[in-house]
Amino acid sequence: MSTSDVDERRAAKTRLLDTLGSSADLQRLPAAELRGLADEIRAQLVRQVTHTGGHLGPNLGVVELTIALHRVFTSPRDLFVWDTGHQTYVHKMLTGRLDRFDTLRQAGGLSGYPSRSESEHDVVENSHASTALSYADGLAKGFQLTGSLERRVVAIVGDGAMTGGMCWEALNNIAAAPDRPVVVVLNDNGRSYEPTVGSLAAQLRALRTGRARGNVFEQLGFAYLGPVDGHDIVALEAALRTAVLLQHPVVVHCLTRKGAGHAPSELDDADHHHTVNPARSDVAAQQVPGPNWTDVFGQELVAIANERADVVAVTAAMVRPTGLFPLACRYPARVFDVGIAEQHAVTSAVGLATAGLHPVVAIYSTFLNRAFDQVLMDAALHRAPITFVLDRAGITGPDGPSHHGMWDLSLFGLVPGLRIAAPRDAHQLRVLLRACVAHERGPTMLRFPRGRDGAAIRARGSVGSAELLTDGPSEVLLLSVGPLAAAAVEACGRLRELGIRATVADPRWINPIDPELVRFAGEHRLVVTIEDNALPGGFGDALARAFRRTASHPELLTLGLPGDFIPAGNRTDLLHAHALDAEGITRAVAASFGRAGSPGRRQEARAP
Repeated sequence: MSTSDVDERRAAKTRLLDTLGSSADLQRLPAAELRGLADEIRAQLVRQVTHTGGHLGPNLGVVELTIALHRVFTSPRDLFVWDTGHQTYVHKMLTGRLDRFDTLRQAGGLSGYPSRSESEHDVVENSHASTALSYADGLAKGFQLTGSLERRVVAIVGDGAMTGGMCWEALNNIAAAPDRPVVVVLNDNGRSYEPTVGSLAAQLRALRTGRARGNVFEQLGFAYLGPVDGHDIVALEAALRTAVLLQHPVVVHCLTRKGAGHAPSELDDADHHHTVNPARSDVAAQQVPGPNWTDVFGQELVAIANERADVVAVTAAMVRPTGLFPLACRYPARVFDVGIAEQHAVTSAVGLATAGLHPVVAIYSTFLNRAFDQVLMDAALHRAPITFVLDRAGITGPDGPSHHGMWDLSLFGLVPGLRIAAPRDAHQLRVLLRACVAHERGPTMLRFPRGRDGAAIRARGSVGSAELLTDGPSEVLLLSVGPLAAAAVEACGRLRELGIRATVADPRWINPIDPELVRFAGEHRLVVTIEDNALPGGFGDALARAFRRTASHPELLTLGLPGDFIPAGNRTDLLHAHALDAEGITRAVAASFGRAGSPGRRQEARAP
């Protein structure tokens, strides 16, 4: 197919797309119409995704592949499992959701991932990588046990996802059952966010070029078909139909190009427009001015590495998104991209620490959840001097429940000896990062949100390691986690206007809580914790436990996120919905203040 750009100026024509709502509709479409259908889909992707934001490059790369899949298999009788789910935009268009595509990744709109509440064609809501093959293994076993042998299970897995250990655990099981004919469609575009790393990448390159001395999939027991041009619908259909006839676990190796058919995406060396920001003016208007959190971290880490030759970095297929690219450019031998392998990343970092280095492990908050056991039993048990940096902590916005970093304080607060810091602004990020890297008696963790930092907030005093952000006597103490300090300071001013004397303290170190801060908090009539983490097991819970160990029992009001999955939405709107902005804090404190006074009483605020 041509690599020429889709003409973004053309009118929104969806003559063919408008007639399709299922696999059966697509199967009736004459083959001569398929090229035009692919063009319509690409035009829609470019037009809509650049407007709403989302995963553009991955979906441009699977247009022909998705068409072929729906022409050979009949969804939802046959089940598609995508790895990862961000490459399902075309699948959504072909299964009756075209009319809602302009709501993509918006509150109340279409999810950017598969969603069972949207359609019977979405089987699992996977958006963390390397899981599809395990789902497929279980589905195939289930169909066999229930006698549903006419149903097919098709797992579409990117080569980047194949760097994750779960894929190989599942392949080990699938190949051992030749009577369960799972179809594995390997979508090989040579990358996830970053180019695919490791020995697997070399093996796939050899298969692509015909220079492989062996075939790892065949050696495991799979049939192997390919490589197939992933942009040739006729060739794809032929390979998939052959896969069905084999009645055996099979890998169909499809070669695709991320961003295919859209020149700006294909020519983007960074990530081929893996994700693009929304062009909508209402979203742009809500952007906070100031430095980007990720950029500040990346700059400060380079400065630290200039001073300390023992500082190295580890990430899981996300050198650029986690801010490590400047360090990788300056000191390429000191940055290790291990692929989508968070568990391996953590334990490998423990090995680096044992060898006398100080690893900085940069992983999104939601993804480090996958390596809890390694943080607990490898890093903490060995008191390894490792700094974990959790980008995208708290509410992340349009990616929805699987990407909100709202569990890290609850999970990692359980880890003995782990110190957790949350900077309120860019200056504190630099200060606390240096403090984390300087700590050599065990692991540390630094968490910060997605997006940009607001204005710096000057400390007006200190209580132990915490900092006071307002002056004056008070009967209400607001304890804010990280950048929620700005909302707390604004709420403090509003409360004073209501005649409620309040002050704000930034704990800085969230776990363990400084005993001096616990003592100071106990001197107040009402203490309010404000965190963008799930309330169960969060900072508020930790403070309540600390109070129980002392003679002080002030009224405690905990503001945070519910212990449930939060849908997609703009970060500002979601914080407002959960009373985590100045208005919500003021309202919650004012409502509870009159009830404060019963010793030891605990309240959890509920969003109205």
